[in-house]
Amino acid sequence: MDFDKEVDARGLNCPLPILRAKKALNEMKTGEVLRVLATDPGSVKDFQAFARQTGNELVRQGETTDKAFEFFLKRK
Repeated sequence: MDFDKEVDARGLNCPLPILRAKKALNEMKTGEVLRVLATDPGSVKDFQAFARQTGNELVRQGETTDKAFEFFLKRK
């Protein structure tokens, strides 16, 4: 999937992946896509809740081949 910006939050625990994503999204334009990589298992539920609370769209989520969680968020 194409994306405009990436945040590598691998190795960071909650709430740092969310905080880094929030900061990156604030610097982006409406409709742009942010890719976030994280290794914290709690990030799966965290990013779902974050998308609901902020109105940014969680376009896709999954796992990479190196067992990191991958999230694609579209800026509202």
